[in-house]
Amino acid sequence: TDWAWTSFVVFSISQSTMLVVGAIYYMLFTGVPGTATYYATIMTIYTWVAKGAWFALGYPYDFVVVPVWIPSAMLLDLAYWATRRNKHAAILIGGVLVGMSLPLFNMINLLLVADPLEMAFKYPRPTLPPYMTPIEPQVGKFYNSPVALGAGAGAVLCVP
Repeated sequence: TDWAWTSFVVFSISQSTMLVVGAIYYMLFTGVPGTATYYATIMTIYTWVAKGAWFALGYPYDFVVVPVWIPSAMLLDLAYWATRRNKHAAILIGGVLVGMSLPLFNMINLLLVADPLEMAFKYPRPTLPPYMTPIEPQVGKFYNSPVALGAGAGAVLCVP
């Protein structure tokens, strides 16, 4: 289906970029190898918490997908360790490794997701209560009213 392929591409690009940019930034400024794995572990824990929160709200278990960041982060740490102090090589080699491995690790993960369209109809968005329903603005309702015309002309012409 089209949604699956689009989701996979968008998911892969965004998650790879998020891991590489965040972890490389972290590694280059702390200088500590192994921080990409730490960063990925923190992101994984946060996503599990979000998944638990949505599940507690009554959504299905597969409503939130937890990405598989940790193996790719370990490859990034390995690239950083192997290139020692060559920051450009760490970014280039580590970025390529993550960009190639993360989609592979997440492919099975995304195949297990329920059809989003089916989920959208099973779990519709709640409707707003009446007191929160926005009131439509009355734009242009009085554009030919003589009172509005006089008030507008008075405001323009009677400038002190």
